[in-house]
Amino acid sequence: MHRILDAVHLVLKVALGLLVAGLIIPVTMQVLSRSDYVPRYIWTEEIARFCFVWMIMIGAMCAVRDGTHFDLEILPESANPKIERAKRIFVHLMVSLVAVVFVWYGWQFLLFGWYQTSEIASLPMNWMFVAWPLMGVVTLLFMAEKVMIELRRPLGEVA
Repeated sequence: MHRILDAVHLVLKVALGLLVAGLIIPVTMQVLSRSDYVPRYIWTEEIARFCFVWMIMIGAMCAVRDGTHFDLEILPESANPKIERAKRIFVHLMVSLVAVVFVWYGWQFLLFGWYQTSEIASLPMNWMFVAWPLMGVVTLLFMAEKVMIELRRPLGEVA
């Protein structure tokens, strides 16, 4: 499972890089069109918004896997390694709970927008709406991996 998730993570990072590069084109066109160097294309705003949404979702998935997603330390540190392990697992389970919310409501969101098209470019909106449940599913997979790693790690060893 670890190798498969490594491959998924690599694909996500490549997609994130492509989205960042892809965002530069419509945004640059928007900026240049303000000074009359290029004609005004109204589709650039919509494409930039779509890229931005996907960048956020894929970036969040990558950050969850890397452990670089923001977190809040509210539980006091303990000298007991069992308590520290339990705290880390608890945090992973809470992130998983948020991921389940993304899957559940994201699926409803996807069904709502399945037959919609974007206003300007007439693109199918299901490609936009699928980002939410996909983010939840991938985050659940990454969290399951983290819990399994935590359970297999010898007590006292820190992540």
